[in-house]
Amino acid sequence: MSKILLHGTEAICEGAIRNGCRAFFGYPITPQNEVPEYMSVNMPKVGGVFVQAESEVAAINMVYGAAGSGVRSMTSSSSPGVSLKQEGISYIACARIPCVIVNIMRAGPGLGGILPAQGDYFQATKGGGHGDYHLIVLAPSSVQEACDLTYLAFDLSDKYRVPAMILADGMIGQLMEPVELPPMRALSDIPKKEWATDGAFGEKRRILNSLIIKPEDLEPHVNQLQKTYDEIARNEKRVQTWMAEDADIILTAYGTVARICKSAAKELRKQGIKAGVIRPVTVYPFPSEEYAKYAGTAKAFLTVELSLGQMVEDVRLAVAGKKPVRFYGRTGGNVPDENEIVEAAKRALEGGEA
Repeated sequence: MSKILLHGTEAICEGAIRNGCRAFFGYPITPQNEVPEYMSVNMPKVGGVFVQAESEVAAINMVYGAAGSGVRSMTSSSSPGVSLKQEGISYIACARIPCVIVNIMRAGPGLGGILPAQGDYFQATKGGGHGDYHLIVLAPSSVQEACDLTYLAFDLSDKYRVPAMILADGMIGQLMEPVELPPMRALSDIPKKEWATDGAFGEKRRILNSLIIKPEDLEPHVNQLQKTYDEIARNEKRVQTWMAEDADIILTAYGTVARICKSAAKELRKQGIKAGVIRPVTVYPFPSEEYAKYAGTAKAFLTVELSLGQMVEDVRLAVAGKKPVRFYGRTGGNVPDENEIVEAAKRALEGGEA
């Protein structure tokens, strides 16, 4: 099959459109502006709806309505904009409405800068808004994956009735690479949603609500949500492991940084140091078992992030104290190069701080 050259943001759009997304609501913010731009041109071509909302708050609530009627719906933004969406995301999670939220991360906190960062990991994987809930969070490391994981996100979201998030740093969003596009899926092939408020009520009213006043009603609802998250954790963990079987030092990262870690591991091998890489593809649910598997053979782990250290906490929990877990991070929009990671790995292996 032939490939076409796309930005990461454009690949996300193609993955969405080709798996039945027919409603997009968004608001411009760098570095994800190509998403609403691309959707504004291409959604009408497939009979879909594009709306530039008046704010991020409005956009996520439009998603609530459209997705609640059974239409595959998506919104996108970048870090500060996703923060504004958090209340709506929590409402959607409680109401068990599937949808896809894209976060092309930029540097923070606050308005921060427009360069790539990974400081939104906690927000994405630990809930983000109020209450007990989770999203399915997929972290692409290439433009091809930006397309493929967005395509997958719609199916996973529908399957579990849980919102899904594409978590990509600004570099993945702006990178251009060849992409093999998935087939255009017929809307008739997408399973009908018996819970959707689409007017086909039959004998039973369909109500999607996140206001559950009585404690005796809210607690079992939240417990049922947790059972769903437990099922997702059993079935949907995704991870890539590279040269870890004999590794003394295991580098671990997600997104763009995982690509740099792979290059660093190759360089370490050239220098006689056995290095491998673990890359979570799902950062929620986190693939803890893969780290536990190598905690008995590796001498140390090094987590590399475009943050001051967030995913490293999940790595430490997974390794469970069996081996040292060191951290190396850059922030403010700075991206470490291969040599930085190589030197950090050497320090980690020698027992010092990275």
